Amino acid sequence: MVSVSVETPQQTEERLRHVIAMADLVVHDGVWCFEESPADRPPPLDGDTLAVVRDGESWSRLVPLTREHRDVERFGIFSFHFPADLDNSGFVGWLATRLKTELGTGVFVICGSNRDRGGIYDYWGCPIDLLDDATAAIRALRNG
Repeated sequence: MVSVSVETPQQTEERLRHVIAMADLVVHDGVWCFEESPADRPPPLDGDTLAVVRDGESWSRLVPLTREHRDVERFGIFSFHFPADLDNSGFVGWLATRLKTELGTGVFVICGSNRDRGGIYDYWGCPIDLLDDATAAIRALRNG
């Protein structure tokens, strides 16, 4: 369930620091990239596919980098699963802003839902060369 919080900026900061500390963080192995295919040809869904999204012109599938991938952006991936009944509203904007400020990079976020694990989860991507710095910044936030 999406939560709407009415709070001061300080209350938001405190709540989201609690959220990041309580979330299940996983840093995924390997280098990841997007494969594209035309809108009329959906990509295969297999065990390597982390996410699939599309716009009106193409499909985009997030998969591990292989030798066949040339001239693609390379990403590191980390994810958060949030405990049930924890108000994580504003989390994406809060953390994305912190990472941009601290590391100078933007991120991408793909969200999904798994009710058996508390509901919403996020997969985050950043340039592979900044993955260690991004996860260090996240761990510092988690440790308060």
